[in-house]
Amino acid sequence: MNRRAVLASFFGLTTARLSAAAAAAAPPAAVTLTPQDNADLQRIAAYLGGIRTMYAKFRQVASGGGIATGQLWMARPGRMRFEYDPPSPILLLADMFYVYYVDKELIQMSKVGLKSTPAWLLLRDPITFGDLIVTRLERGANTLRLTVVEKVEPDNGSLTMVFSDNPLALQQWSIVDQQRKTTTVSLYDERFGVALDPKLFVYQDPYAASRRQYEP
Repeated sequence: MNRRAVLASFFGLTTARLSAAAAAAAPPAAVTLTPQDNADLQRIAAYLGGIRTMYAKFRQVASGGGIATGQLWMARPGRMRFEYDPPSPILLLADMFYVYYVDKELIQMSKVGLKSTPAWLLLRDPITFGDLIVTRLERGANTLRLTVVEKVEPDNGSLTMVFSDNPLALQQWSIVDQQRKTTTVSLYDERFGVALDPKLFVYQDPYAASRRQYEP
């Protein structure tokens, strides 16, 4: 599982940009929403906004066929911990300001602003759709499938969420990144309203203590 696939799994990050020609492509078209569509959007916004804390297990499938599993913790607004099962050493953290990519084996970290990723669409508070383009809203057998992109920067990628209906519950999301690669994450064993330690969402610098020893 490479770094790009890990970053795309929830945060929609890539290690390369589109070419200038691709970036100049026309923005995606919004679907025409019916009154029922608008009612469903309001239900989805209320449901997502009502999630204050969540724990779940996940299964990730990348475009190249790579599969990974792990656990996630979320505390809205703005915080998430996305930890992969061994042998993967990768940890992703969102702390309301940044997304941290941590390789625990190599003891390396990189970060990017949270608001520049599709993760922000789920982690912000309140949840709204006014600043998004809804490109897809479909109903299936007890399911709702919703795809959105940002109006301001539609080339940042799209987020597709799949919900079970009656009762409404988030089951899966897919990120299509700037390279048009798709990564899908399915959730199970979800628990809501759980008490979470705030330290779960704090990046711990493994070298901080040793650096302090040498500071004058």
